[in-house]
Amino acid sequence: MTSKFILSIFLMASIFPIHTSAVTYPEVPSIPDVSPSRTETVMIIVEKAHAQDFSEKIKVNYPRVKIRRTFEKVFSGYSLEGSHNDLMALQKEPHIIHASPVASYQVDLEESVPFIGGDDVRGLFDSKQHRLTGEGVKVGIIDTGIDYTHPDLYRSYAGGTDIIDGDDDPMETKATDGTETLHGTHVAGIIAANGRLKGVAPEAEIIAYRALGPGGFGTSEQVIAAIEKAIEDKVDVLNLSLGNMVNGPDWPTSLALDRAVEHGITAVVSTGNSGPGVWTVGSPGTSSKAISVGASTPPQRIPYLTASGSRREIPVTQMAGAKEWTLHQGEEMVFAGIGEEHQYSPDMKGKVVLVERGKITFTEKALFAEKIGAKAVVIYNNMKGSFAGNLELPANIPVVSISKEDGLWLKKQLNEKPVIRTVYRNESDQMADFSSRGPVTRTWEIKPDVVAPGVAIDSTVPEGYLSLQGTSMSAPHVAGAAALIKQAHPEWKPEQIKAALMNSSKPLSGKKADYYQPIEQGAGRIDVMRALETEALMYPGALSFGQVITKGGGSTQKKVKLTLDNQSDKEVVYSFSYPFYKNGLQWDMPEKTAVEPGGKKDVYVKVNIYANKLEKGLHQGWIKAEADETVRELPYLFVVDEPDYPRVMGFEFGFGDSAGVYQYELYLPGGADEMGIALYDPDTLRFVAFLDWGRDLQKGAVKKTFRQKDLGLEDGLYKAVVFARKGDREDTFETDLILENPKRNLGN
Repeated sequence: MTSKFILSIFLMASIFPIHTSAVTYPEVPSIPDVSPSRTETVMIIVEKAHAQDFSEKIKVNYPRVKIRRTFEKVFSGYSLEGSHNDLMALQKEPHIIHASPVASYQVDLEESVPFIGGDDVRGLFDSKQHRLTGEGVKVGIIDTGIDYTHPDLYRSYAGGTDIIDGDDDPMETKATDGTETLHGTHVAGIIAANGRLKGVAPEAEIIAYRALGPGGFGTSEQVIAAIEKAIEDKVDVLNLSLGNMVNGPDWPTSLALDRAVEHGITAVVSTGNSGPGVWTVGSPGTSSKAISVGASTPPQRIPYLTASGSRREIPVTQMAGAKEWTLHQGEEMVFAGIGEEHQYSPDMKGKVVLVERGKITFTEKALFAEKIGAKAVVIYNNMKGSFAGNLELPANIPVVSISKEDGLWLKKQLNEKPVIRTVYRNESDQMADFSSRGPVTRTWEIKPDVVAPGVAIDSTVPEGYLSLQGTSMSAPHVAGAAALIKQAHPEWKPEQIKAALMNSSKPLSGKKADYYQPIEQGAGRIDVMRALETEALMYPGALSFGQVITKGGGSTQKKVKLTLDNQSDKEVVYSFSYPFYKNGLQWDMPEKTAVEPGGKKDVYVKVNIYANKLEKGLHQGWIKAEADETVRELPYLFVVDEPDYPRVMGFEFGFGDSAGVYQYELYLPGGADEMGIALYDPDTLRFVAFLDWGRDLQKGAVKKTFRQKDLGLEDGLYKAVVFARKGDREDTFETDLILENPKRNLGN
């Protein structure tokens, strides 16, 4: 169980990863004890045979603990609210399988649908001689709701449930009810728009579940309640374009999706937008049986920025809601801080401004720049890597984003050569930098399973249309494709639909012509036409051989069972090629295997691994298989020993995207018994306070956003020691932090 206090800070100056043995830190005090009376909410899963008795036990032995929700379909369990002491005591009761805190979730076509083959399939027919459009297939969408009055969606809308308000009206949140939302409507349009825009499966029936409320926020209990309702409603396909930062296979939402698949639902989920680092996939994208989807690029004309005298090219991501970047000639660039109004000056008129992300919204940065006559805005990230953003109000100048690394480099160049130029390249089928990567911790499963377009995707929103980007946009492409396959093969089970999509996917290559790694793209980018033509199936579509521990000089044999499923009306011969030779691996591939029409056979792919000849960490690649005269490439992965990672990594801190809001993130690859961010006076090294702390943390990313009003510290410079303890090992980062109260409020 996790316990945390949260305070807020301002801006990270620099980070120096240092192992504890190399430096002496101020003594870190023990992290605070939790108040025994503090109210908390947890999710517990109990053994099915004892579920009914357990609710009575709670009522009798823990009268102050409130049962918020009871779960019966996805697993036997409860969402409970009570004091810290009562919940800790309750978790010691027998027959509890799993306990975890209730987590928070949020919602991290005209070109993309034809690109994946969505238009081509209209010439295909189902067994009733109806065109493949998703007709008769029920697609559930767990999201922020849906604007079912939209002219492109009202034909497809077939009902739904509002989990947040407890009624049957899953309309998007409107401004009068809180921070308005549009995410679910955008997702629905990609799947089944049927008007001016056409989704992947325009005649599918949309069942909407509003599990995320104002601002797109919700909890795991609300998401799981929606999954239970979808099972009750017997939907055929279920889309979840949402997630958290927990990379764990046994997180309740991931387990709930596994159960949904066992009930016959093809579950599709986004992996998240925390890439490009490894281990960044979050729950429920870690579900073993669901189809987890990463983001690739559709056909695009990509602008690259170059500085005078340099050959470095910087890719930019255009922000939805801004004018398209069409600059060609040399343009003078100037730096304008974080883009607050007072940081712009009249002499910036007609110039491109470079600003840092944070503190105020992208929209404010853009409109302030437009007001003084700037020609364009380039926003660089305040944390490692790239990001994708959108404007809340339209801007009449181009606004683009670049990575932190590129932004700092470009800022440095402005001191000597303040002129930038733009070159354009036509690109497609590239991995989006923001797309979260695998593998899944502990099971070492390859995620994502597949990728689909997730950059600059046009779709429906309340009262109109908008281009958005993220893996949230990728998942509904796959959900729509699954609906088409379900119409063509109504008797197929989820594992067969997943196999058809993975077996037919196109492995993508990076700019150096080498394939992206399996943990980046899974089996590749989906191709709907090929998936519908694929009847010689193989599953699982990705082979995870698990973990091998180095011992002595011998080998360890690992094997994966592969089901050969011939759904065609003729005999199919399956054959396998040996992967590229690699010292330390000895493969044993299945012999040629003939499978009769409608038949199945199980074979084993085996590998002898000489771990002492291999580096510790992840090993991955591709196995070629042929069936029905078509070559498929199956991704594989195994791990040698425990991957060599520090117990805490990737600490970043910066402004949030509105006034008074700040954020930090760090990553705990192995989880932690204790984690903390301790603040000290930099002159005396006197301990001042804990910025944040926690106990018994899951593996995965920790990401927090919080407001200035929670701050209880004076302005000034602090030394921060970020640490994580696991067993007998402790790893630490040290950095300087500046705390500052905003001098003015530019609004949210």
